[in-house]
Amino acid sequence: MRETLTHFLEHFPDIVTTLGILVGGLVLGLGLKLVVFGLLRAYNRHEGRPLFQSVEKHLSYASAFFFPVLVMSLLLPLVPLPPRPFEVLRRLTETALIISFAWGLVRTVSVAQDLVRHHYQLEQPNNLRVRKLFTQLQFVQKLVVSLIVFVAVGLVLMSFETVRRLGTGLLTSAGIASVIVGFAAQRSISNLLAGFQIAFTQPIRIDDVLVVEGEWGRVEEITFTYVVLRIWDERRLVLPLNYFIEKPFQNWTRSSAQLLGAVHLHTDYTLPVPAVRAELQRIAAAHPLWDGRVCVLHVTDSKERTLELRALVSATDAGNAWELRCAVREQLIGFIQQHYPHCLPRNRTEMVEGGGRFDPTAAG
Repeated sequence: MRETLTHFLEHFPDIVTTLGILVGGLVLGLGLKLVVFGLLRAYNRHEGRPLFQSVEKHLSYASAFFFPVLVMSLLLPLVPLPPRPFEVLRRLTETALIISFAWGLVRTVSVAQDLVRHHYQLEQPNNLRVRKLFTQLQFVQKLVVSLIVFVAVGLVLMSFETVRRLGTGLLTSAGIASVIVGFAAQRSISNLLAGFQIAFTQPIRIDDVLVVEGEWGRVEEITFTYVVLRIWDERRLVLPLNYFIEKPFQNWTRSSAQLLGAVHLHTDYTLPVPAVRAELQRIAAAHPLWDGRVCVLHVTDSKERTLELRALVSATDAGNAWELRCAVREQLIGFIQQHYPHCLPRNRTEMVEGGGRFDPTAAG
Protein backbone atom coordinates (compact mmCIF):
# COMPACT_ATOMS: atom_id res chain seq x y z
CA MET A 1 0.00 0.00 0.00
CA ARG A 2 2.82 2.33 0.92
CA GLU A 3 4.68 1.48 -2.29
CA THR A 4 1.54 2.19 -4.36
CA LEU A 5 1.08 5.56 -2.64
CA THR A 6 4.75 6.37 -3.19
CA HIS A 7 4.47 5.41 -6.88
CA PHE A 8 1.35 7.59 -7.25
CA LEU A 9 3.04 10.56 -5.60
CA GLU A 10 6.05 10.16 -7.87
CA HIS A 11 3.89 10.28 -11.00
CA PHE A 12 1.36 12.80 -9.68
CA PRO A 13 2.90 15.73 -11.60
CA ASP A 14 2.75 13.69 -14.83
CA ILE A 15 -0.90 12.79 -14.18
CA VAL A 16 -1.80 16.42 -13.54
CA THR A 17 0.04 17.49 -16.68
CA THR A 18 -1.74 14.82 -18.70
CA LEU A 19 -5.16 15.85 -17.41
CA GLY A 20 -4.32 19.47 -18.11
CA ILE A 21 -3.30 18.70 -21.70
CA LEU A 22 -6.41 16.59 -22.29
CA VAL A 23 -8.80 19.12 -20.77
CA GLY A 24 -7.03 21.95 -22.55
CA GLY A 25 -7.36 20.06 -25.84
CA LEU A 26 -11.08 19.55 -25.27
CA VAL A 27 -11.62 23.21 -24.40
CA LEU A 28 -9.52 24.38 -27.34
CA GLY A 29 -11.39 22.08 -29.71
CA LEU A 30 -14.80 23.25 -28.48
CA GLY A 31 -13.65 26.84 -28.81
CA LEU A 32 -12.48 26.18 -32.36
CA LYS A 33 -15.86 24.62 -33.19
CA LEU A 34 -17.73 27.61 -31.72
CA VAL A 35 -15.57 30.07 -33.66
CA VAL A 36 -15.98 28.23 -36.99
CA PHE A 37 -19.74 27.83 -36.69
CA GLY A 38 -20.13 31.34 -35.28
CA LEU A 39 -18.48 32.73 -38.40
CA LEU A 40 -20.67 30.52 -40.60
CA ARG A 41 -23.78 31.69 -38.77
CA ALA A 42 -22.79 35.34 -39.06
CA TYR A 43 -22.03 34.99 -42.76
CA ASN A 44 -25.29 33.14 -43.35
CA ARG A 45 -27.29 35.95 -41.75
CA HIS A 46 -26.02 38.30 -44.45
CA GLU A 47 -25.97 35.95 -47.42
CA GLY A 48 -28.70 33.40 -46.62
CA ARG A 49 -26.94 30.59 -48.46
CA PRO A 50 -28.61 27.14 -48.21
CA LEU A 51 -25.14 25.53 -48.02
CA PHE A 52 -24.30 27.18 -44.71
CA GLN A 53 -27.77 26.52 -43.32
CA SER A 54 -27.40 22.82 -44.12
CA VAL A 55 -23.84 22.66 -42.72
CA GLU A 56 -25.00 24.20 -39.44
CA LYS A 57 -28.00 21.88 -39.29
CA HIS A 58 -26.20 18.59 -40.00
CA LEU A 59 -22.59 19.11 -38.89
CA SER A 60 -22.96 21.09 -35.68
CA TYR A 61 -23.22 18.11 -33.30
CA ALA A 62 -20.66 16.00 -35.15
CA SER A 63 -18.16 18.88 -35.11
CA ALA A 64 -18.64 19.30 -31.37
CA PHE A 65 -17.01 15.85 -31.00
CA PHE A 66 -14.59 15.93 -33.94
CA PHE A 67 -12.77 19.20 -33.20
CA PRO A 68 -11.97 18.42 -29.54
CA VAL A 69 -10.77 14.90 -30.39
CA LEU A 70 -8.69 16.27 -33.27
CA VAL A 71 -6.97 18.82 -31.03
CA MET A 72 -6.40 16.14 -28.38
CA SER A 73 -4.72 13.87 -30.94
CA LEU A 74 -2.45 16.74 -32.01
CA LEU A 75 -1.46 17.45 -28.38
CA LEU A 76 -1.04 13.79 -27.49
CA PRO A 77 2.78 13.71 -28.04
CA LEU A 78 3.09 16.25 -25.20
CA VAL A 79 1.54 13.85 -22.68
CA PRO A 80 4.25 12.69 -20.16
CA LEU A 81 3.04 9.13 -19.58
CA PRO A 82 4.89 5.82 -19.52
CA PRO A 83 4.75 3.77 -22.75
CA ARG A 84 1.94 1.40 -21.73
CA PRO A 85 -0.57 4.03 -20.42
CA PHE A 86 0.36 6.28 -23.34
CA GLU A 87 -0.44 3.49 -25.83
CA VAL A 88 -3.85 2.93 -24.21
CA LEU A 89 -4.62 6.66 -24.37
CA ARG A 90 -3.43 6.82 -27.98
CA ARG A 91 -5.68 3.92 -28.98
CA LEU A 92 -8.71 5.51 -27.31
CA THR A 93 -8.03 8.87 -28.96
CA GLU A 94 -7.49 7.24 -32.36
CA THR A 95 -10.73 5.28 -32.07
CA ALA A 96 -12.67 8.39 -31.04
CA LEU A 97 -11.14 10.33 -33.94
CA ILE A 98 -12.12 7.67 -36.48
CA ILE A 99 -15.70 7.46 -35.15
CA SER A 100 -16.20 11.25 -35.03
CA PHE A 101 -14.69 11.67 -38.50
CA ALA A 102 -16.98 8.95 -39.91
CA TRP A 103 -19.93 10.65 -38.24
CA GLY A 104 -18.96 13.91 -39.90
CA LEU A 105 -18.70 12.21 -43.29
CA VAL A 106 -22.16 10.69 -42.89
CA ARG A 107 -23.61 14.09 -42.04
CA THR A 108 -21.74 15.62 -45.00
CA VAL A 109 -23.66 13.24 -47.27
CA SER A 110 -26.86 14.73 -45.81
CA VAL A 111 -25.55 18.22 -46.61
CA ALA A 112 -24.99 17.20 -50.23
CA GLN A 113 -28.51 15.74 -50.36
CA ASP A 114 -29.97 18.98 -48.99
CA LEU A 115 -28.23 20.99 -51.70
CA VAL A 116 -29.61 18.77 -54.43
CA ARG A 117 -33.10 18.92 -52.93
CA HIS A 118 -32.88 22.71 -52.72
CA HIS A 119 -31.79 23.01 -56.35
CA TYR A 120 -34.33 20.51 -57.69
CA GLN A 121 -37.81 20.89 -56.21
CA LEU A 122 -39.77 17.62 -56.12
CA GLU A 123 -43.06 19.50 -55.70
CA GLN A 124 -42.84 21.29 -59.04
CA PRO A 125 -45.11 20.12 -61.91
CA ASN A 126 -43.67 17.89 -64.64
CA ASN A 127 -40.98 16.68 -62.25
CA LEU A 128 -40.01 13.52 -64.16
CA ARG A 129 -36.31 14.46 -64.38
CA VAL A 130 -36.23 15.43 -60.71
CA ARG A 131 -37.83 12.14 -59.64
CA LYS A 132 -35.23 10.22 -61.66
CA LEU A 133 -32.43 12.13 -59.94
CA PHE A 134 -33.90 11.71 -56.44
CA THR A 135 -34.31 7.96 -56.93
CA GLN A 136 -30.64 7.59 -57.83
CA LEU A 137 -29.62 10.04 -55.12
CA GLN A 138 -31.42 8.13 -52.38
CA PHE A 139 -29.84 4.83 -53.36
CA VAL A 140 -26.34 6.34 -53.72
CA GLN A 141 -26.71 8.07 -50.35
CA LYS A 142 -27.52 4.80 -48.58
CA LEU A 143 -24.66 3.06 -50.36
CA VAL A 144 -22.12 5.76 -49.45
CA VAL A 145 -23.25 5.85 -45.81
CA SER A 146 -22.98 2.06 -45.59
CA LEU A 147 -19.46 2.16 -47.03
CA ILE A 148 -18.40 4.90 -44.60
CA VAL A 149 -19.69 2.94 -41.62
CA PHE A 150 -18.12 -0.28 -42.91
CA VAL A 151 -14.69 1.32 -43.42
CA ALA A 152 -14.82 3.11 -40.05
CA VAL A 153 -15.65 -0.10 -38.18
CA GLY A 154 -12.92 -1.90 -40.07
CA LEU A 155 -10.32 0.76 -39.20
CA VAL A 156 -11.30 0.67 -35.52
CA LEU A 157 -11.10 -3.12 -35.35
CA MET A 158 -7.86 -3.36 -37.30
CA SER A 159 -6.17 -0.94 -34.90
CA PHE A 160 -6.09 -3.78 -32.36
CA GLU A 161 -3.36 -6.39 -32.77
CA THR A 162 -5.64 -9.28 -31.75
CA VAL A 163 -8.18 -8.45 -34.42
CA ARG A 164 -5.44 -8.14 -37.05
CA ARG A 165 -4.15 -11.61 -36.21
CA LEU A 166 -7.68 -12.96 -36.32
CA GLY A 167 -8.25 -11.32 -39.69
CA THR A 168 -5.07 -12.87 -41.08
CA GLY A 169 -6.25 -16.30 -39.98
CA LEU A 170 -9.67 -15.79 -41.51
CA LEU A 171 -8.20 -14.83 -44.87
CA THR A 172 -6.78 -18.36 -45.22
CA SER A 173 -10.33 -19.76 -45.23
CA ALA A 174 -11.88 -16.94 -47.25
CA GLY A 175 -12.86 -19.25 -50.12
CA ILE A 176 -14.99 -21.54 -47.94
CA ALA A 177 -16.40 -18.60 -46.02
CA SER A 178 -17.38 -16.77 -49.21
CA VAL A 179 -19.32 -19.82 -50.45
CA ILE A 180 -21.15 -20.18 -47.11
CA VAL A 181 -21.94 -16.47 -46.92
CA GLY A 182 -23.02 -16.50 -50.56
CA PHE A 183 -25.63 -19.19 -49.93
CA ALA A 184 -26.78 -17.59 -46.67
CA ALA A 185 -27.05 -14.09 -48.13
CA GLN A 186 -28.39 -15.05 -51.54
CA ARG A 187 -31.68 -13.26 -50.98
CA SER A 188 -29.99 -10.13 -49.63
CA ILE A 189 -27.55 -10.01 -52.53
CA SER A 190 -30.44 -10.45 -54.94
CA ASN A 191 -32.23 -7.51 -53.34
CA LEU A 192 -29.04 -5.42 -53.51
CA LEU A 193 -28.65 -6.13 -57.22
CA ALA A 194 -32.34 -5.37 -57.73
CA GLY A 195 -31.72 -2.06 -55.95
CA PHE A 196 -28.96 -1.18 -58.40
CA GLN A 197 -31.21 -2.11 -61.29
CA ILE A 198 -34.11 -0.03 -59.98
CA ALA A 199 -31.86 2.96 -59.21
CA PHE A 200 -30.40 3.17 -62.71
CA THR A 201 -32.99 1.60 -65.05
CA GLN A 202 -35.78 3.12 -62.95
CA PRO A 203 -38.98 1.14 -63.52
CA ILE A 204 -40.07 3.11 -60.43
CA ARG A 205 -38.90 6.42 -58.96
CA ILE A 206 -39.46 8.46 -55.86
CA ASP A 207 -42.96 10.01 -55.91
CA ASP A 208 -44.13 7.78 -58.78
CA VAL A 209 -47.85 6.88 -58.71
CA LEU A 210 -48.27 3.10 -58.72
CA VAL A 211 -51.09 0.59 -58.58
CA VAL A 212 -49.72 -2.48 -56.80
CA GLU A 213 -51.67 -5.39 -55.32
CA GLY A 214 -54.88 -3.45 -56.00
CA GLU A 215 -53.64 -0.42 -54.01
CA TRP A 216 -53.09 3.11 -55.37
CA GLY A 217 -50.24 5.09 -53.86
CA ARG A 218 -46.98 7.01 -54.29
CA VAL A 219 -43.43 5.72 -53.85
CA GLU A 220 -42.25 7.23 -50.58
CA GLU A 221 -38.93 5.46 -50.00
CA ILE A 222 -36.59 3.04 -51.77
CA THR A 223 -34.06 1.22 -49.58
CA PHE A 224 -31.53 -1.54 -50.22
CA THR A 225 -34.13 -4.23 -49.59
CA TYR A 226 -37.67 -2.84 -49.86
CA VAL A 227 -39.91 -0.11 -51.27
CA VAL A 228 -42.40 1.88 -49.18
CA LEU A 229 -45.62 2.86 -50.97
CA ARG A 230 -47.73 5.60 -49.36
CA ILE A 231 -51.35 4.57 -49.98
CA TRP A 232 -53.93 7.29 -50.64
CA ASP A 233 -55.52 6.80 -47.19
CA GLU A 234 -52.14 7.27 -45.38
CA ARG A 235 -51.42 3.54 -45.01
CA ARG A 236 -47.99 2.21 -46.00
CA LEU A 237 -47.47 -0.80 -48.27
CA VAL A 238 -43.98 -2.31 -47.93
CA LEU A 239 -42.79 -4.52 -50.79
CA PRO A 240 -39.42 -6.22 -51.46
CA LEU A 241 -37.30 -4.79 -54.27
CA ASN A 242 -37.53 -8.05 -56.19
CA TYR A 243 -41.28 -7.57 -56.52
CA PHE A 244 -40.78 -4.73 -59.00
CA ILE A 245 -38.37 -6.83 -61.06
CA GLU A 246 -40.38 -10.06 -61.15
CA LYS A 247 -44.07 -9.03 -61.08
CA PRO A 248 -46.23 -6.68 -63.16
CA PHE A 249 -47.54 -3.42 -61.73
CA GLN A 250 -49.00 -0.16 -63.01
CA ASN A 251 -46.86 3.00 -63.09
CA TRP A 252 -49.04 6.00 -63.87
CA THR A 253 -46.12 8.45 -64.02
CA ARG A 254 -43.53 6.40 -65.93
CA SER A 255 -43.01 8.91 -68.75
CA SER A 256 -45.44 11.68 -67.79
CA ALA A 257 -47.75 12.59 -64.92
CA GLN A 258 -50.60 13.50 -67.30
CA LEU A 259 -53.62 11.19 -67.16
CA LEU A 260 -57.05 10.67 -68.69
CA GLY A 261 -59.96 10.29 -66.30
CA ALA A 262 -63.02 8.27 -67.34
CA VAL A 263 -66.56 8.82 -66.05
CA HIS A 264 -69.22 6.22 -66.90
CA LEU A 265 -72.95 7.01 -66.86
CA HIS A 266 -75.96 4.77 -67.52
CA THR A 267 -79.04 6.52 -68.95
CA ASP A 268 -82.25 5.81 -70.79
CA TYR A 269 -82.29 5.47 -74.59
CA THR A 270 -84.25 8.70 -74.92
CA LEU A 271 -81.41 10.90 -73.60
CA PRO A 272 -80.22 13.55 -76.13
CA VAL A 273 -76.48 12.72 -76.19
CA PRO A 274 -75.39 15.98 -77.99
CA ALA A 275 -76.84 18.05 -75.12
CA VAL A 276 -74.88 16.04 -72.55
CA ARG A 277 -71.73 16.35 -74.70
CA ALA A 278 -72.11 20.11 -74.80
CA GLU A 279 -72.63 20.21 -71.02
CA LEU A 280 -69.47 18.14 -70.51
CA GLN A 281 -67.44 20.62 -72.53
CA ARG A 282 -68.88 23.50 -70.51
CA ILE A 283 -68.07 21.74 -67.21
CA ALA A 284 -64.49 20.96 -68.25
CA ALA A 285 -63.82 24.46 -69.55
CA ALA A 286 -65.01 25.98 -66.27
CA HIS A 287 -63.05 23.61 -64.02
CA PRO A 288 -59.52 24.70 -62.91
CA LEU A 289 -58.15 21.13 -62.88
CA TRP A 290 -58.81 20.46 -66.58
CA ASP A 291 -55.57 20.85 -68.56
CA GLY A 292 -57.29 21.53 -71.90
CA ARG A 293 -56.08 18.41 -73.73
CA VAL A 294 -58.99 15.95 -73.86
CA CYS A 295 -62.73 16.37 -73.32
CA VAL A 296 -64.93 13.88 -75.22
CA LEU A 297 -68.14 11.92 -74.68
CA HIS A 298 -68.83 8.56 -76.34
CA VAL A 299 -71.66 6.05 -76.27
CA THR A 300 -69.56 3.02 -75.39
CA ASP A 301 -72.30 0.40 -75.01
CA SER A 302 -76.03 -0.19 -75.42
CA LYS A 303 -77.51 -2.67 -73.02
CA GLU A 304 -81.04 -4.06 -72.84
CA ARG A 305 -82.40 -1.16 -70.81
CA THR A 306 -79.73 1.56 -70.75
CA LEU A 307 -77.09 3.38 -72.74
CA GLU A 308 -73.55 3.51 -71.36
CA LEU A 309 -71.86 6.90 -71.80
CA ARG A 310 -68.15 7.44 -71.17
CA ALA A 311 -66.79 10.93 -70.59
CA LEU A 312 -63.01 11.35 -70.94
CA VAL A 313 -61.27 14.36 -69.42
CA SER A 314 -57.56 15.03 -68.95
CA ALA A 315 -55.58 16.44 -66.02
CA THR A 316 -51.95 17.12 -65.14
CA ASP A 317 -51.58 14.27 -62.63
CA ALA A 318 -53.41 11.44 -60.91
CA GLY A 319 -54.67 13.49 -57.96
CA ASN A 320 -56.14 16.19 -60.19
CA ALA A 321 -57.63 13.55 -62.51
CA TRP A 322 -59.44 11.96 -59.57
CA GLU A 323 -60.88 15.25 -58.36
CA LEU A 324 -61.89 16.24 -61.91
CA ARG A 325 -63.63 12.90 -62.49
CA CYS A 326 -65.66 13.30 -59.30
CA ALA A 327 -66.68 16.85 -60.25
CA VAL A 328 -67.66 15.85 -63.81
CA ARG A 329 -69.68 12.86 -62.56
CA GLU A 330 -71.55 14.95 -60.01
CA GLN A 331 -72.36 17.81 -62.40
CA LEU A 332 -73.41 15.58 -65.30
CA ILE A 333 -75.79 13.63 -63.08
CA GLY A 334 -77.17 16.91 -61.76
CA PHE A 335 -77.63 18.18 -65.33
CA ILE A 336 -79.59 15.08 -66.36
CA GLN A 337 -81.70 15.19 -63.19
CA GLN A 338 -82.58 18.84 -63.77
CA HIS A 339 -83.16 18.93 -67.54
CA TYR A 340 -83.94 15.33 -68.51
CA PRO A 341 -85.29 13.52 -65.44
CA HIS A 342 -87.29 11.15 -67.65
CA CYS A 343 -84.01 9.95 -69.21
CA LEU A 344 -82.69 8.42 -66.03
CA PRO A 345 -82.48 4.59 -66.10
CA ARG A 346 -85.94 3.03 -65.81
CA ASN A 347 -87.65 -0.32 -66.23
CA ARG A 348 -90.59 -0.54 -68.69
CA THR A 349 -93.35 -3.08 -68.13
CA GLU A 350 -95.94 -4.03 -70.72
CA MET A 351 -99.04 -5.71 -69.26
CA VAL A 352 -101.03 -8.17 -71.39
CA GLU A 353 -104.59 -9.33 -70.57
CA GLY A 354 -106.49 -12.18 -72.20
CA GLY A 355 -103.81 -12.84 -74.77
CA GLY A 356 -104.06 -9.29 -76.12
CA ARG A 357 -102.33 -6.05 -75.34
CA PHE A 358 -103.67 -4.38 -72.21
CA ASP A 359 -104.25 -0.63 -72.43
CA PRO A 360 -104.11 0.78 -68.91
CA THR A 361 -105.92 4.00 -70.00
CA ALA A 362 -108.97 2.03 -71.06
CA ALA A 363 -109.28 0.15 -67.79
CA GLY A 364 -112.01 1.49 -65.53
